[in-house]
Amino acid sequence: MSDGSTTTAEFVNPLRDPQDRRLPQIAGPCGIVLFGVTGDLARKKLIPAIYDLANRGLLPPGFALVGFARHDFGRQGFARLVKDAAKAGARTAWNESTWKQLYSGFRFVEGSFDDDQAWETLRTTLDDLDAKQGTQGNHAFYLSIPPGLFPVVVSKLKEHKLAEAPGNAWRRVVIEKPFGHDLESARELNAIVGEVFAPEDVFRIDHYLGKETVQNILAFRFANEMFEPIWNSNYVDHVQITMAEDIGIGTRAGYYDGIGAARDVIQNHLLQLLALVAMEEPISFNAASLRIEKQKILANVRAPERLDLHTAFAQYTAGWAGGQEVIGYHDEEGIPADSTTETYAAMRLDIGTRRWAGVPFYLRVGKRLGRRVTEVAVVFKRAPHLPFSSDDVEELGQNALVMRIQPDEGVTLRFGAKVPGTVMEIRDVNMDFAYGGTFVEDSPEAYERLILDVLLGDPPLFPQHQEVELSWQILDPIIQHWSRKKSIDSYEAGTWGPASADKMIARDGRRWRRP
Repeated sequence: MSDGSTTTAEFVNPLRDPQDRRLPQIAGPCGIVLFGVTGDLARKKLIPAIYDLANRGLLPPGFALVGFARHDFGRQGFARLVKDAAKAGARTAWNESTWKQLYSGFRFVEGSFDDDQAWETLRTTLDDLDAKQGTQGNHAFYLSIPPGLFPVVVSKLKEHKLAEAPGNAWRRVVIEKPFGHDLESARELNAIVGEVFAPEDVFRIDHYLGKETVQNILAFRFANEMFEPIWNSNYVDHVQITMAEDIGIGTRAGYYDGIGAARDVIQNHLLQLLALVAMEEPISFNAASLRIEKQKILANVRAPERLDLHTAFAQYTAGWAGGQEVIGYHDEEGIPADSTTETYAAMRLDIGTRRWAGVPFYLRVGKRLGRRVTEVAVVFKRAPHLPFSSDDVEELGQNALVMRIQPDEGVTLRFGAKVPGTVMEIRDVNMDFAYGGTFVEDSPEAYERLILDVLLGDPPLFPQHQEVELSWQILDPIIQHWSRKKSIDSYEAGTWGPASADKMIARDGRRWRRP
């Protein structure tokens, strides 16, 4: 283990490209206190992202990383955990100079959340870092912990004056989803956090909003004039937003059961995607302007009156996925035999604005589906086909614009073209743009972008409490309707969901895409 003896003056990052404009800003003097350092999120996402930011020269030389946990790691043990996680999960190559620089700012505080002495130790540790590492009182508290512990940690930060920044310094808090489990709990959590931190110092992480392709929705819509005239109910028939996973719940039974697919994904990821697709053009891409337009959309989203006809929820049963035989949800370790938690959710939502009146938005999410994919499909109305006979267009579907979020990031435009030959026959063809085949640069991982934005105090990609509460207002009636049902539908693992979801969209004369 290195002793971290490299000085600030000696540190030169050879990997930083001065022409790289994707993450051009460098964080000033600061540190992160990471609660939940032993969890999957910290080890697989947060620590690798912090290392990658350092490797790209986007963290200050005196950056500090403080771990807080019950484990008796000590500084050396904490450093080993960080090193193992960074080597396993970082997307940039290992660099010993970067590691030495990071190591100099490592600290570890052992204790539980109800241990006041541990909180006092944390406070003196931050004071020591300010004096010796040059963090200048700037610290972000990252709550990578179960949601039920948020109020405890936030109250302790207040009690021990850790949320109070000296002079012109800052203190910020980062909260992972879910932001409550319904509207009432979200409001309670927002009130608790709001008593300790100012709104501009609260960062609610939705890692989907940090993905390059999600941000490209904004660029695609507002940088290309050819699409704006048809981005409305005059031309758009409907929109489908899909997040499909081919995996089961894995080791997440303790978290997932009782939460379910709708709370886990629709309340945050999919409703945010809906807002980005449907919003009006902001006057700029700063946080305030984006927030205003997203809130306008979410405030006008309505679920249909007949929730029994326009929503569906189900659990996966045993089947074949990815060429392997897999067990059903009730057979997963830690899942009660009588659980009615949904692993699949689908719903129709409508937006009561002039642009989108009469255009249904179909949202679906599920585990153990046919393949892993997240996409937004804007499906256009059929052309009148007046010059063509019915035989000419028999193989022609509807034009569609598909924005692929993951895993094959890109955009596909489906349109009709003549089949070569002597007769007039029109068939669907695809025009495809793939990020990997166009840009030689690797896209930053979502958490890189989001962590850097926290340290910069730049919040455009973070939903504020108004967006969170509006999302719960949309979803709560649907979940309450489901809770009153005594049974839950099922679907075989490896398929594309339950028959009830197919019937739901078929009632509107439409069908789900098969990505």
